[in-house]
Amino acid sequence: MNDLLDPLLLARWQFGLTTVYHFLFVPLTIGLATTTAIFQTAWVRTAKVEYLRITRFFGSIFLINFAMGVVTGIVQEFQFGMNWSEYSRFVGDIFGAPLALEGLLAFFLEATFIGLWIFGWNRLPQKLHLATIWVTAVGSIVSAYFIIAANAWMQNPVGFELNAERGRAELVDIWAVLTNPVALAAFPHTIAAAFMVSSGLIITAAAWHLSRNQHLDTMRPALKFGLWAMIVSGALTTFFGDQLSLAMVATQPMKMAAAEATYDTVCGADASFSIFTLGTPDGTNELFSIRVPYLLSLLSTHSLDGCVEGINDLQAQYTELWGPGDYTPIIWVTYWAFRWMIGLGMAHVLVAVVGLWLTRKGRMPKQKWVWKVAIWSFPLSLGAMIVGWVFTEMGRQPWIVFSQMFTESAVSPNVTGLDVLISLTAFTLIYGILAVVEVRLIIRAVKKGPPEIGAPDPETGRVEQPSTVY
Repeated sequence: MNDLLDPLLLARWQFGLTTVYHFLFVPLTIGLATTTAIFQTAWVRTAKVEYLRITRFFGSIFLINFAMGVVTGIVQEFQFGMNWSEYSRFVGDIFGAPLALEGLLAFFLEATFIGLWIFGWNRLPQKLHLATIWVTAVGSIVSAYFIIAANAWMQNPVGFELNAERGRAELVDIWAVLTNPVALAAFPHTIAAAFMVSSGLIITAAAWHLSRNQHLDTMRPALKFGLWAMIVSGALTTFFGDQLSLAMVATQPMKMAAAEATYDTVCGADASFSIFTLGTPDGTNELFSIRVPYLLSLLSTHSLDGCVEGINDLQAQYTELWGPGDYTPIIWVTYWAFRWMIGLGMAHVLVAVVGLWLTRKGRMPKQKWVWKVAIWSFPLSLGAMIVGWVFTEMGRQPWIVFSQMFTESAVSPNVTGLDVLISLTAFTLIYGILAVVEVRLIIRAVKKGPPEIGAPDPETGRVEQPSTVY
């Protein structure tokens, strides 16, 4: 019973639950903002009503998601003070700068212009109104960068001095924090993956209507856009993921070793990547695996004869640096999260490639199973992003700030397990209700389809439409 009421365990569960839940909305917000801006630009440039209908359709889904993301994001900041006060005290001087920039610059920029976009229909000049959604899209991306920069400091702390007397890290170089090599590598990888998620939603929504032979004039171009966007963003995610792996090896070699469950240092052909592995229950011995020679060396060093340090060797190095202790993350979590991230993302790209082939030259497949695959494929890229973040955070353990602070040292000292359990239960119930609301709103918006908008006036070119995007 005492283990079940362990404040550290419960605090980690609560943070994981609320973070993953909030993160469900982040990639959709980033991707749909830019996608909506692209469709609106197409409308402004071509005056084709179909593009306006697509803009209004996906714009309404974007707003639903944005609102829910704001609500769930507020909880994140409360958690730092409630369950992680020691962590907050240690990193407060560092995190203050990027989070303040995110809130004061990016988020308020985003929130202000999203309001102008919502209520600016038929009120602002067409091109000025178009600019508001582009500023909103840029604001969402800039906001993501500041958050990633803060997280990257936990992975690779730079630009600080440790004040031993006060027991906290103090900022000495904000530029070093904002240009952290891990942040520079993680940012484009994350943004490209976010576009995979939004592309997946576009594919699903368009496929749902096309399978019912409705809204063909708008859903055909939407499907084609979603399929191409999935392939392009998938390729970019892979490329930037390769760059991120190099940064990870340079700053957190234990994470890469755990991702491959490599216990001994290997080089060249021995540095193979296992597609599938079965091992003993404790994970220390391999029973069966399917491996690709040289691939781990190539991913880690961009060389066929490179070496990848093993868990045992790194454990010995870390023990010498920081004293006795277990410096390995949970191997099976990092190992499988890494593979699920890659596998789910590749599966969604494969769906898009097959979809492009089946719909070439304007063809529409007759087989119902084809449309069902397209409709139900949406969770693939979203799941890939979620397990990717699980890998990123769990692979850093036992550190909450790598090389500087252990996770067990970061929890609030005066919060009991019962306190955390009560808040965990409350948040779980609230988030469960919000999840039902969010899913129902999005499904209803998707099923409703794009709004009916009349043809432009032949004299003025003006399109009669509602004054907001709702």
